[in-house]
Amino acid sequence: MATALTATQRTALAAGHSEWTIEGETARRTFTLADFAEAMGFVVRVALIAEAMDHHPDIDIRWNRVTLALTTHSIAALSDLDAALVEAVDALS
Repeated sequence: MATALTATQRTALAAGHSEWTIEGETARRTFTLADFAEAMGFVVRVALIAEAMDHHPDIDIRWNRVTLALTTHSIAALSDLDAALVEAVDALS
């Protein structure tokens, strides 16, 4: 079961991953890739990680830009699962 992040954990997540913005209960980041094919390849890599974690982001694809929005709907909060997915996605880029 997911656990909501504490205020301290949220601050640490934001500090350690400055390209992500935390708005309410959502962590969001836009990635700019070379072109549409690169963007789609990135989305597939994210999807494989998310599927293995059984935790799926909202994904918006715009030609060479991919925006990920992470929140844990089951607890209506930013959670440890979101923090782990932020870490995993940042390791891709």
